[in-house]
Amino acid sequence: MNFSMIRYIIGWVITFEGIFLSLPTLIAVIFGETKGWSFALVMTVCLAGGVLITRRKPKNTNFYTKEGFVTVAISWIIMSIIGSLPFVFNGDIANPMNALFETISGFTTTGASILSDVEVLAKCSLFWRSFTHWIGGMGVFVFLLAIMPLVGGKNIHLMRAESPGPSVEKLVPKVRKSSIILYGIYCFMTLVEVVFLIFGGLDLFESLLISFGTAGTGGFSILNSGFANYTPYIQYVVTIFMILFGVNFNVYYLILIRKVKEAFHYEELRYYLFVIFAAIALITFNIRGLFPSIEAAFRNASFQVGSIITTTGFASANFNEWPEFSKTILVLLMFVGACAGSTGGGIKVSRVILMLKTVKKELLYYVHPRNIRKIKFNGHLVEHEVVRGVNVFFITYCMILIFSTALIALDNFDFITNFTAVVATLNNIGPGLELVGPAGNFGMFSPFSKFVLMFDMLAGRLELFPMLMLLSPYTWSEVGKRRSKRKN
Repeated sequence: MNFSMIRYIIGWVITFEGIFLSLPTLIAVIFGETKGWSFALVMTVCLAGGVLITRRKPKNTNFYTKEGFVTVAISWIIMSIIGSLPFVFNGDIANPMNALFETISGFTTTGASILSDVEVLAKCSLFWRSFTHWIGGMGVFVFLLAIMPLVGGKNIHLMRAESPGPSVEKLVPKVRKSSIILYGIYCFMTLVEVVFLIFGGLDLFESLLISFGTAGTGGFSILNSGFANYTPYIQYVVTIFMILFGVNFNVYYLILIRKVKEAFHYEELRYYLFVIFAAIALITFNIRGLFPSIEAAFRNASFQVGSIITTTGFASANFNEWPEFSKTILVLLMFVGACAGSTGGGIKVSRVILMLKTVKKELLYYVHPRNIRKIKFNGHLVEHEVVRGVNVFFITYCMILIFSTALIALDNFDFITNFTAVVATLNNIGPGLELVGPAGNFGMFSPFSKFVLMFDMLAGRLELFPMLMLLSPYTWSEVGKRRSKRKN
């Protein structure tokens, strides 16, 4: 394990978080808020500490998958701890555990909140809370790799640990150039949404915060009523952009280089849109009696389907009060999630497709044992390693889901609350059902349960294994060997 290189990269993460913290500091200055001092203080410490750690590059720059996973997991934990400090210092979220929960929920784009009243927060705190979504949406390491080369040709290990999906595809041969393209598309789409929201009558500040949550598929609302009181125009704009940010960004790159036909031949995209349209149609029909018009039913169904499948977590209505059929569809969409290579969470549409194709292959094998069939995806043969990885991911996912649900059951809340709380955090969605529904929050859980749910949020955002590697004794066995050698 190359610990010197791990420290060096974490140093850059701390440095860039200091740079990010300058924005809420600036917001405090613009709005004349005294609470901005907390962001300025943490920013200064981050910049000083980051420069101190990175002042000398390690001689040994060997960097492999293990180091990549460990670096990313530790970096996200440190980033979340640092990001929570301004909330504690300025008193907006005085409880350190709650502040950490809110910050992890922000960076992992979960949107699960412990706050019952978000409108009392200072504007600088509101900005930072939503901006963490935007940072975490595309990923801090994708940003770092776009700005500077960290470990030469080994950058793919960092990108693989942080990027969502069964496999990481480079848009172009060089990882840094791929990162620049990804962030370019990300920034452009965010700015386009901001313009559309301003056109709908919102001010720049509110448009930015909503766009941060939409782009990162996060879900932190800046109003206690969520999106219920926004105009139909705003709701439709946010719905469309939530769905767009749930698309694999490779599709946008193909459109950018004028390979439009190839872009729309993406198998995952077709299934993703089919599931969305089918869910909207079914839910609209099911809830038509709850709204004054079919348009209102369609709009709210579209908003919630787009919000849940992309794991954004915004709410235009209290879907906890909808019929059981509609709630069941929404819970199923929580598991499916968005496309691989998007900013969304969940299992991912591509994994679901591959699992279904694997089942089909096995069924056909039992019928025709002598026929050799290969799994194809997007017209290409799928390697055995990818299929194996999908199966292992799903087994691990189920184990974490079951174990976490059992652990938080110690708080003695009802099963639906516990189960959907874990589903909502592990899939980075935000709201669940019952006590953690759109009208509730996660504040009633015990510190132990919050710790479990925070782990789930981080594990879900980092595709499970980077966080599990931190808990594995095999990861740290090398440290023990080094210590024993020194003693001898």
